[in-house]
Amino acid sequence: MNLFDVYPLFDIAIDKGLGCKVWDDKGQEYLDLYGGHAVISVGHAHPHYVEAISNQVAKLGFYSNSVQNPLQKELARRLGKACGYEDYQLFLINSGAEANENAMKLASFYNGRTRILSIEKAFHGRTSLAVEATANPKIIAPINANGHVTYLPINDIEAWKAEIEKDDVCACIIECIQGVGGIRMVEADFLQQLKTICEAHNTVLICDEIQCGYGRSGKFFAHQHLGVKPDMITVAKGICNGFPMGGVLISPKFTPIYGQLGTTFGGNHLGCAGALAVLDIIEQENLVDNAAKVGAYLIDALKQMQKENSHIVDVRGEGLMIGVELDIPYKEPRTRLIKEQHCFTGCSGTNVIRLLPPLCLSMDQAKDFIERFKAVI
Repeated sequence: MNLFDVYPLFDIAIDKGLGCKVWDDKGQEYLDLYGGHAVISVGHAHPHYVEAISNQVAKLGFYSNSVQNPLQKELARRLGKACGYEDYQLFLINSGAEANENAMKLASFYNGRTRILSIEKAFHGRTSLAVEATANPKIIAPINANGHVTYLPINDIEAWKAEIEKDDVCACIIECIQGVGGIRMVEADFLQQLKTICEAHNTVLICDEIQCGYGRSGKFFAHQHLGVKPDMITVAKGICNGFPMGGVLISPKFTPIYGQLGTTFGGNHLGCAGALAVLDIIEQENLVDNAAKVGAYLIDALKQMQKENSHIVDVRGEGLMIGVELDIPYKEPRTRLIKEQHCFTGCSGTNVIRLLPPLCLSMDQAKDFIERFKAVI
């Protein structure tokens, strides 16, 4: 049997990692400014994380959600304290798409509506309603194109207000910093007005923090830069540093009903142990502050490069979620970064290079990246 051919792949097999570096199977070292697509939050093979995962799987890796799991309760307590949402409820699942599916499903149970508002260029996942809320017709299969979603311009409050005032909108789902959409930023005034309008019309506000959350923006959640508390927050990627896990943080306004939501693997013992270790490391090593500090340096250095290099059109982002828009396709400089400078980065659209490193990226590693980037741009 062959693998189903899903992505074009670089001819590189990553064999091991440590911190913000990875090595291929030939022993070549790479600086990792990609973090496995923003998944590696506390660094590759962090010893505390490795110990927690190893000890838990040696004891009990999985059992059904039909019994008590104290690790789930501890994770909910710790996460609520870390992010400032101690009065919210936590539902644990397996991925970002699944988190968004369940958030929109719960919103529909809550107000009985079926229409979703999403931002143009949004990415919310590849399954069912999550892919329909993703503004990319190439990945929406006919069976998913059910007319549930209206895409609207980013930061255009009048367009959003006009739709919500029709009183048929179930939920608005927002990436406060768009990932696949090219590191485009939601403005505070827009989100604050949107929250007020949603409340007036019983529409649910969901913040998709799957890529921009968990400390990446320099605050625990990106929406916390904007002064709004959403009704639901979806998380995944950085929550367990590579182990498949997702979650929905749910406002007290939602009352759980047995059977509405469910999961087989979500919140399993092994995942909870890993997620608790991630919170330990984030807190003990001040990684949210580090993301803010090192990210600010990178943004300033890249903006200085912009003044000196005509190929850089724009630099945008918060913390360690940064987009560098070029006036040329990203393919050549990104490929040269990998092959010549041995540095991984992400990409978006046709001409945006995305930086999504582990939150433990050091200032020296950030300076190293700037020199490598200068060599190819």
